[in-house]
Amino acid sequence: MEEELNKGLTLLKKGQKGLVHAVFSRMGLILLLLVLHVLLLFSAFRWFANFLPHIYGGAVIFTVGMVLYLLNSRMNPSAKITWLIVVMLLPVFGALLFWYTQSDIGHRALKERLNRLIAQTRESIPQSAQVMEQLEKDEPGAAALARYIGRTGCYPAYDKTAVTYFPLGEDKWTEMLRQLEQAQHFIFLEYFIVDEGLMWGRILEILARKAKEGVDVRVMYDGTCEFSTLPHDYPKRLRELGIQCKMFAPVTPFLSTHYNYRDHRKILVIDGHTAFNGGVNLADEYINRIEKHGHWKDTAVMLKGDAVRSFTLMFLQMWNIDEKQPEFDRFLAYPACAPEEAAGYVIPYGDCPLDQDKVGERVYMDLLNRAKRYVHIMSPYLILDGEMETALKFAAERGVDVTLMLPGVPDKRIPYALAMTHYASLLDSGVKIYEYTPGFVHAKVFVCDGREAVVGTINLDYRSLYHHFECATYLCGVPCIPQMEEDYQATLKQCRKVTLQTMREEKLSRKLTGFLLKALAPLL
Repeated sequence: MEEELNKGLTLLKKGQKGLVHAVFSRMGLILLLLVLHVLLLFSAFRWFANFLPHIYGGAVIFTVGMVLYLLNSRMNPSAKITWLIVVMLLPVFGALLFWYTQSDIGHRALKERLNRLIAQTRESIPQSAQVMEQLEKDEPGAAALARYIGRTGCYPAYDKTAVTYFPLGEDKWTEMLRQLEQAQHFIFLEYFIVDEGLMWGRILEILARKAKEGVDVRVMYDGTCEFSTLPHDYPKRLRELGIQCKMFAPVTPFLSTHYNYRDHRKILVIDGHTAFNGGVNLADEYINRIEKHGHWKDTAVMLKGDAVRSFTLMFLQMWNIDEKQPEFDRFLAYPACAPEEAAGYVIPYGDCPLDQDKVGERVYMDLLNRAKRYVHIMSPYLILDGEMETALKFAAERGVDVTLMLPGVPDKRIPYALAMTHYASLLDSGVKIYEYTPGFVHAKVFVCDGREAVVGTINLDYRSLYHHFECATYLCGVPCIPQMEEDYQATLKQCRKVTLQTMREEKLSRKLTGFLLKALAPLL
């Protein structure tokens, strides 16, 4: 009852967020300008088409040239198929749209700045040779994966890090409040979604109080929050409380692939010794205080020890994108208070869409390829490219128990329908598929052979694997991994098993939606 009475700090009045606010606000203007921009582009493309030969032969030569270019490009094969269809059906408009979206308009400066920051901090956290030597002795396969992750950025492998697993968002939230109360030096929050309510209100109350006490409090959230949860001036409102705040890539009325590159990470760092990571955003549905799609199943981990430094660095890399004098060393110098008795190895890592390293997908594929007994997976979405689908099938065909747990109550109709387009092929190879009947699975979890696991923000879909900034925590030999497997098995009892028979009984609308939109999956 006390918790219900104390709803924390609220900065918005009723009616200052949501769809109505979005329509009659700056966001409404942005959306209107965006629609006008698309119409202008289409008109320009049609005008440009007048300059092309009005004969069949000219169109054929043009299309063949584009097809050959796409086939020889380094693009993901599934995305190639999508663009080939667009170009062949709409030779002029499709080709110009392809060149326009591939031209880096809207995010070229972001890419250059971030690459400089990553290069500048590549050696900020040296890899302990002793840790790698011991990992090589204990788990050679994990050591090989650690070397790959390390070459993609400053992501060392650590020991001396205690890990706590949270099977639900409300468990994470309760511990977050306790840990925030103990902050003395700095608090960094980076989240995809922030929405006012009980969860954020209680957190914000602590943040405001800590800021007054002199704690360096920084909040960063993705610019898409302007669509439905927060007004454009929300960072200013937080700054008035002494909290530094930024929106990552605010939405602008300009068509570009910049809309893909969202900050989907969920990171909380406290004083350099405690960090949280997982699927849980800062909104009430994530702690089941409000119901949007049935019961919300999510997971998270808390780290205490040396590995926290990697999350500190990841946050600062994103925060300093628009800073003239970026700060790193001061915050990385805070002691991690490493627990000597902590067992196992931990590797926090990030995935950036602006480079050629698809770290999130390759870590998942490595676990599937090395698994001997089982790989148990939770994911809210299943929109796979050919490589990931092959990895899932091959593991099952080798005799590995590959089990996928997906939502039974979807949050979006199209991804739900597209997931079903993979079912038959996966089932034929022996992959087991379950749907969570009480509601929506938002967790992103891989558990492998009781020895390795990943918890983070990376979904099994194109957006997470190719288009978003993501992060995750790789675990090896950590004591909480059996608890993760126990949680998986307990949740599995609340799921319905997908079979070829249940697929035949599915609604025709779901089957038809997936069938029609399959070719566009890489763009959705």
